[in-house]
Amino acid sequence: MLKLRRFALLFVTSFVLLSLLPEVRADVRLPHIFGDHMVLQRGQEIPVWGWADAGEKITVKLKDDSVETTADDQGKWMVKLPAQVMGDPVTLTVTGKNTVTFKDVLLGEVWLCSGQSNMEWPVSRSNDFENEQAAANYPLIRHIKIPRIPKGFPQDDVTAEWTVCSPETVGGYTAAGYFFGRRLHKELNVPIGLVNSSWGGTRIEPWTPPVGFEKVSALAAIFKQVQLTNPATGEYKSALEGYLQRLDAWTKEAKVALNAETPLQPSPAYPTAIQPLTSHTSPTTLYNGMIHPLVPYAMRGAIWYQGESNHVEGMLYYEKMKALIGGWRDVWKQGEFPFLYVQIAPYHYGNESPTILPLLWEAQNKALDIPGTGQVVIHDIGNLKDIHPKNKQDVGARLALIALAQTYGQKDLVYSGPVFKSLKQEGNKLRVTFDHVGSGLVSRDGKPLSWFEIIGKETDFVPADAVIEGDSVVLSSPKVKEAAAMRFGWHKLAEPNLANKEGLPAAPFRAGEVPKRDWLSLKVDEAKDYQLIYDLDLKNLGRDIKYTQDASGSFTQPFNRIAYFLELQKVGEETKYVYVSMDAFTDNLKMIGVPTLESKAFFQTKVANLNVVSNFAGIATGTGLTGGNIEFWPGNYGPTNSANIPNASASLWDFGDEPSEPAAGYGCMQVHNYEAKQTIFAINQWNSGPNADLGIGNSTGRTRDWTFMSNASQYDVKRLRVLVRPE
Repeated sequence: MLKLRRFALLFVTSFVLLSLLPEVRADVRLPHIFGDHMVLQRGQEIPVWGWADAGEKITVKLKDDSVETTADDQGKWMVKLPAQVMGDPVTLTVTGKNTVTFKDVLLGEVWLCSGQSNMEWPVSRSNDFENEQAAANYPLIRHIKIPRIPKGFPQDDVTAEWTVCSPETVGGYTAAGYFFGRRLHKELNVPIGLVNSSWGGTRIEPWTPPVGFEKVSALAAIFKQVQLTNPATGEYKSALEGYLQRLDAWTKEAKVALNAETPLQPSPAYPTAIQPLTSHTSPTTLYNGMIHPLVPYAMRGAIWYQGESNHVEGMLYYEKMKALIGGWRDVWKQGEFPFLYVQIAPYHYGNESPTILPLLWEAQNKALDIPGTGQVVIHDIGNLKDIHPKNKQDVGARLALIALAQTYGQKDLVYSGPVFKSLKQEGNKLRVTFDHVGSGLVSRDGKPLSWFEIIGKETDFVPADAVIEGDSVVLSSPKVKEAAAMRFGWHKLAEPNLANKEGLPAAPFRAGEVPKRDWLSLKVDEAKDYQLIYDLDLKNLGRDIKYTQDASGSFTQPFNRIAYFLELQKVGEETKYVYVSMDAFTDNLKMIGVPTLESKAFFQTKVANLNVVSNFAGIATGTGLTGGNIEFWPGNYGPTNSANIPNASASLWDFGDEPSEPAAGYGCMQVHNYEAKQTIFAINQWNSGPNADLGIGNSTGRTRDWTFMSNASQYDVKRLRVLVRPE
């Protein structure tokens, strides 16, 4: 009874205390993109939104304009203030059951600044920071930095605050964005708001909303991946239902196994494909966490500096830019707002092929086809040894030039460097005509024009003599009789000097149709006396060798010499080739192709009278060369020089290796010149297909014969021809 009384007393006391508390309510609140010192976009409707109690009346007041609305059943509300003109700082007031006031609000130009590290790069780490800091007294420039937050689903808010530009704050601002905004501020005499949502090292896919992927057919696989993680989609529900069915079946089996005391397989794993995307590397996650909380904050446009993390993707990056730009425009519902971007700078990217980066530049050039876009070229202000060029002043200024011309209508302003217009063949020369020549084409350093190359029917790309004629550049070379195509700046380290007199450089590009050439007939005179036995596209390497041509069963004449012609070409690079012929080492045609186990080919022997033709630097060429030896077998091998091949190492895989078990193992097809201490060519590990070893000349590292290189996928063209000379 005593316990019951105590409980009753406690209940009554609690009730009285609760009755004295104020009524529980949800205060009116807004996302953090709204705050003191913010800049609101002038000249267009201004969405203002937030949360309150369901059914609560909300009044939003700015200057003389007041708009009312009512929170919906979920407590969400939004109004659109009429377009405003620039003026003195104002106050934005939002009133419901409570009042929220934002002070020192400016009306001006708002730009979203996004991308990876070169957009995130702060003023404090850019050129001439001490002077820039001292001069940064621009109270009408405001900046807000969105924190790094990847999310699996769209977020409504993110914690951040606006700051006023001053020597104390400018160091943390996006440098590219700040110098862009400063130029606009000076030219237009308006407040500038910079919304900095960037993250170093990120790819383009995480910044893209689902609707962006949906609109680009080339990215259907990414859209499907995103849909599978969304519980509202049929794809997700179907996958989850399938998992639950498997789990139910397993549960029944588990009960039987429990009663029967028999072993049981583990339960089905939860499908990884439907688990939320949470990494900052996954599609849509940065849009969800760092862009969606800003939508639909009114802005003029966006600037974008990204691509380093996608630089190997070539024209696919153009498709991804379409998805990003189209997706952002779709969710913001401001039409085709300006999207200005920076073409990434030249950089060495390790041992990567020098023509991979130009393919990305080509995709960025292509993105100019998207309405409302503009591109800044910076190969003249980069740093080949630093992926983060410190000169962000010129980057920002060039972005501002495009905005001033295209967005703000400043006519007669030269805002772009020369852009390819047309290509015309004139005898053995090519005439390249440009748009955006400004006051005229020039060499920006006064030296002969650099990084122009041309190609003919009997050559690969060679450096061209380039002469400016009006709005054209005329290209020629004594090595090219009939030029067919050209390229400009087509190398990852290219810093070409073509510009207009306003100092804006031309972007790398290529034009014309590269002629098809047969290097064997063009470069090897003796090949006309030989008969083709095998033609093999090395893309078809694998456990089963599938020759494009196989005449080993139909050619019946005796022969006295055997020849091999190997061509290798990386995307956009010069074709490398080697031809080597030798006195016949067998009379069995089945044994001169790839030495598979089925071919019964097994040779570790010296060969006589090598004839070698190659354009690969360092290969010993000539006729009647001595010192030839071949290593053909289907099995494993080690570096021990058991055959005592002269000049061979006993510890490095080279031209003197030792075959070992298993007989059907790694695989070796190598032709060497031991007197020159070099591998002429090697095809190893063909069972691995794209991970086979391919090479001309000596490889580096722990092997000299390309063993363990697994590099076949690096080549776009890879072809082997095997020939014999009839007696």
